[in-house]
Amino acid sequence: MEVSTYLWLGIEAVFAGPTAFSILGVSVSIALTMVFAGFLLGIVVGSTPGLAGPMAMAISLPILISIFGYSPDALLPVFGFLIGIMKGATVGGAVPAILFNTPGTPDAFMTTLDGHPMARKGEAARALRVAHVSSASGDTFSDVALIVCAPFLAILVEAYLDLPEKTALLILSMAFIAAVVGGSPAKGLISAALGLLAASVGTGEDFTPRLTFGFDSLASGFPIVTAVLGVLILGEVFKAIEEMWHERGRDAATTNEQIQRPGRLDRETLRRIFPYVVRSSLIGTAIGALPGIGSTLAATLGYTSGKLLHARRKADDEPAFGDGIPEGIAATEAANSSVSGANLIPVLSLGVPGNAAAVFLILAADSIGGFNPGPSVFRFTTDSINPELVIAFGLFTMMMVANLVNWTIGGVFMRSMGAMTRIPKHRLLPVILLLTLTAIYIQETKMAALWFAVGFGLLGYVMRRLAISPLPFIIAFILGGRLEETARQAFSATGGDPWFLFSSATSIALLVMTVAVVAVLSARGRALV
Repeated sequence: MEVSTYLWLGIEAVFAGPTAFSILGVSVSIALTMVFAGFLLGIVVGSTPGLAGPMAMAISLPILISIFGYSPDALLPVFGFLIGIMKGATVGGAVPAILFNTPGTPDAFMTTLDGHPMARKGEAARALRVAHVSSASGDTFSDVALIVCAPFLAILVEAYLDLPEKTALLILSMAFIAAVVGGSPAKGLISAALGLLAASVGTGEDFTPRLTFGFDSLASGFPIVTAVLGVLILGEVFKAIEEMWHERGRDAATTNEQIQRPGRLDRETLRRIFPYVVRSSLIGTAIGALPGIGSTLAATLGYTSGKLLHARRKADDEPAFGDGIPEGIAATEAANSSVSGANLIPVLSLGVPGNAAAVFLILAADSIGGFNPGPSVFRFTTDSINPELVIAFGLFTMMMVANLVNWTIGGVFMRSMGAMTRIPKHRLLPVILLLTLTAIYIQETKMAALWFAVGFGLLGYVMRRLAISPLPFIIAFILGGRLEETARQAFSATGGDPWFLFSSATSIALLVMTVAVVAVLSARGRALV
């Protein structure tokens, strides 16, 4: 079948799917409704310090599955809601950074450098508009890159990589993520090793229980939702509770800046920020396509490169980066927003999650079934329809719909979220804890799952206390089963050759790259982010 046919089928699956409601006789599909609802929730979450898009995605996923079930028809509505949260949280993150000098996430720190000074000068509305335009532009650019690059990369992988090479590629991906994320490559590798160890508990590919210590509740392994939500969400909640305990005597109150001056962007402002948006979009997209690096490094490089560009162009009497200028906001927001779409390139083409948000898209696909991210998704069949490819084009369609929502009403909703920054942590954290445990129980419906989640939460807390990133743990836990399956298949396909990883030049090259990445970054003494 032609590409245009799959493209049309994907669009039709989104717009002509099951109807949620009708407006003046025009049916609105559930998938579109979920994209819109997820986007608005994402802005609210991103505008609330202490929350983040992955946290909202983690809590929402089990609830969504309980509502829509496990049929393939549930994939697009669930994906749509998660994509909406991912994009909305990216846009909303600029609100507390600009209005209250409070970066809700690490990548929003750079936004505070020029955003809050503009707010203090009475230009908060203008700063928020610059952040919105830059963020939406970077996000749209990265989505276009995703649509163009993901199928091309997947086709190359499927055409030139066999089972030994795919095994080596999975090893390279996990080693790369472990080495570049966290305080040091050693800590990242420890995190990934713990994830592989946790994934090994229970019945493996040989159907023999292992590492269960005689407990029947471990015979099936740790439920993936308990590991992911426990380490990522409960671990963060436990750490936040400790920080709140230490800060209980301090006055953390902030006062909102008055929005005095008009916030409309004239042509001159758009002309000034345009080069910075383009440059940072390219930087963010390139970084996002590499699994594991994420938006923090993109925001840092985008702001730094913009600062160097501005220093060469500006006159002596003009303000510089850090003095409260629109270019600083544009350089940061375009960079961190352009990561979100590009981060799905390794997800859809290789099946490797690149950041925390992508983890939950993988988890949704694994929980519901009918869609297995990886090279096989973009297999263009001539005699029959590949349903996974239809889902992929439906995913692309929903991302573009989310961008349209962002461009039209996203900025208005974003600028109205200033009140969310004043929610105190002592009210917010118990709600997050209760929602997370409820979501886990909805998914697993047994008390053992809650105890597993609490145990993983304590592990996540200890890892954060030791400055060990939990992301390599989660990605290794998710990819552990796939790595074992691929390695066993490669072992069988090569006739039981124990040296199957060295059976081709490509797999040897991938293994050499694995060693080189770890060695080079270890020599530097620290990870990239």
